[in-house]
Amino acid sequence: MRYLSKTKKPTILFDNICNLCDFSVNFIIKHDTKAYFYFASIQSSIGQSLIDKYNLQDIDSIILIENNKAYSHSQAILFIAKELESWHRYLYIFRFLPIGFRDFIYKLVAKHRYRFFGKKESCMMPNNEILSRFLDLENNKVVE
Repeated sequence: MRYLSKTKKPTILFDNICNLCDFSVNFIIKHDTKAYFYFASIQSSIGQSLIDKYNLQDIDSIILIENNKAYSHSQAILFIAKELESWHRYLYIFRFLPIGFRDFIYKLVAKHRYRFFGKKESCMMPNNEILSRFLDLENNKVVE
């Protein structure tokens, strides 16, 4: 079974037990006033389906899937920032830095994120206002 977002909107995959990822998702939701992004945890069945589809088994932090392409590491963060309704969209200017340098910093933080920011014992439960933007919840799955 393959799962897709209801409107084929860009989907952000995230580590559902990571406090930094949880903070990042909440930050994105707050600054994504147009509801541009959908979300799915990497640990969910839809997350695993998308990881398999795009061959992303070695990535365990934030991933952006948009226009049938998968973006990871710093590239995902910059493309996400570009769509936010805040000054953070100007971080997209950092795309001109060498990707090797950007990804080195990203991977360093990602590698130590549990040590620096901790883990959660339970997954995030979105409120009713944003529930429909989370694809891994049983009532929001769309099967192709």
